[in-house]
Amino acid sequence: MGFFKSCCDLIGELSPSAQNGKSFWGTFVAPTLPFWILSNGGRGDGFRYCPWGNKMAKTNNPYTDAPQTGITRRYEFNISRGVIAPDGYEKRVILVNGQFPGPLLEANWGDYGYVKVTNSITDDPPEGTAIHWHGFLQTGSPWMDGVPGVSQCPIAPGKSFTYRFRAELYGSSWYHSHYSAQYAGGLQGPIVVYGPRNAEYDIDLGPIMVGDWWHKDYYAVVKEVMAPGYSGQSSSDNNLINGKMNFDCSTVDAGDETPCTDNAGLSKFRFIPGRTHRLRFINSGAEGTQRISIDEHNMTVIANDFVSIEPYDTEVITLGVGQRVDVIVHAHAESGSAFWLRANLSSCTSVKQPLALAAIYYQGANVSSMPTSTPWNVPDPGTCANDDLELTKPFYPMNLPEPSWTQHMDIGTTTNASGNSLWEFGGVTARVDYNDPSLLRSLESGLQFESDYNVINYGSNTSVRIIVNNPGPSPHPMHAHGLNMYVLAAGSGNYSASTTVLNTRNPMRRDVQMVTANGFIVVQMDATKNPGAWPFHCHVTWHSSAGFFSQLLFQPDELRARQFEIPHDVRQTCRDWAEFTNRVVPDQIDSGL
Repeated sequence: MGFFKSCCDLIGELSPSAQNGKSFWGTFVAPTLPFWILSNGGRGDGFRYCPWGNKMAKTNNPYTDAPQTGITRRYEFNISRGVIAPDGYEKRVILVNGQFPGPLLEANWGDYGYVKVTNSITDDPPEGTAIHWHGFLQTGSPWMDGVPGVSQCPIAPGKSFTYRFRAELYGSSWYHSHYSAQYAGGLQGPIVVYGPRNAEYDIDLGPIMVGDWWHKDYYAVVKEVMAPGYSGQSSSDNNLINGKMNFDCSTVDAGDETPCTDNAGLSKFRFIPGRTHRLRFINSGAEGTQRISIDEHNMTVIANDFVSIEPYDTEVITLGVGQRVDVIVHAHAESGSAFWLRANLSSCTSVKQPLALAAIYYQGANVSSMPTSTPWNVPDPGTCANDDLELTKPFYPMNLPEPSWTQHMDIGTTTNASGNSLWEFGGVTARVDYNDPSLLRSLESGLQFESDYNVINYGSNTSVRIIVNNPGPSPHPMHAHGLNMYVLAAGSGNYSASTTVLNTRNPMRRDVQMVTANGFIVVQMDATKNPGAWPFHCHVTWHSSAGFFSQLLFQPDELRARQFEIPHDVRQTCRDWAEFTNRVVPDQIDSGL
């Protein structure tokens, strides 16, 4: 492991602020999390009032039974540029309140969140921004989904916008920019919504964000991806755990004079012997699928995305971009022990340094010592597939009706007249207009859209089944906004109605599902519960930039008949953006997403 320049200790050469700005993730300063938070923001435990009362994960519908807490959690995010070195290689990034990863947004199930976002990316060059609250349903508030060109106009430099939404589901998630590939430059952070438990544990260690890392500025990668003659493959430089990892500076490209520090520093966590710990893994990367394990410890999986599942044990979890997996781990070793937490980018991912490490120290251990633990011998199958659907069964069971509409949406590639290599989804390469969001247009001007918006109008259909065929060599994490997909099947080759068995009895539900190379998935979506224009796209940042994106328009007549009261500040944000773009022309060379 060439990224270690010391044989026997894990003392980082960089200060926490040099690596991650004001962020404390991956340090012993990071707090453990409570079972819930009190109305005043204090920590809740088993001896105080539980905000969801007697509602339980097994017996209460997570989509309809959220409690009316009457609580609003308020946050302020300032988005700005900064220079940090998460793995020792110094680069310019975009930070949330000066932090990478950004601060935790937390709430109880049923709470409301108000997040004021100020865009301080005002020079070198000025950029718009918008933040997506990944996995939040946004029922009745589709314009708060945070997707520029779809649900809103971007927040102009120097301006602010307040997102207002309800925590309708509970579990682990994250927020990130949806403006071009901006989140790959650092604009991301964790979310925890406390709710009923489906398994017992003692200590919540909180979010662990794992993600591939590019040394180039995100926009430089976008320019490569969108350049004529692009090869179709972009390679990351490293892999991070909670924003930290070492990098072997001797492998920096020839002629690159960027400051680079060996032994920058790794993330560290603490286990208490004999106790059971909850870990909330989030793949916040741009492209790579993660394989995560803890040496000599089994993990019990208890949730996928925002869905509690029947617990099952595993040695390795597979996590596509945007996916989350919550696990509980029993600390069975003796005091003073130390073990490696490993996040390895799968072999279906192109990366210079795929292995990320963090140290787990049992109470009483020397927290500067290097673990000598043994990894599990679980070979990488190289498919980037999620765990078998037979294993992942939602804790709260739900059966499906027959679909009122079934549609095939194939994944493909094309080369345009300028020589740009682009993605197609359902036969369309998508692109949005930041000045004319499709949701606002559907409410104000009608339901006619240019073809490259890739809006699919499902009319009054109640339940939509979508078959995604992927005949190409790249896997794709498919993300749906505004709902959880029911995953009925996943397999290799093209979908065949005669040979594919669909599970309609309590199928897995989640908001991101991997479709493997030369494979398919079959998903079903409730189309009646949340009228709106909901993105359905690949969560590989560079694929989305190159057009792999669609918008599912559900219940448009109801959307228009309800006369949704679009908040004044949504319209003001568009006026601010129009005024900005009259002075500065944004360099939108990609889809915008």
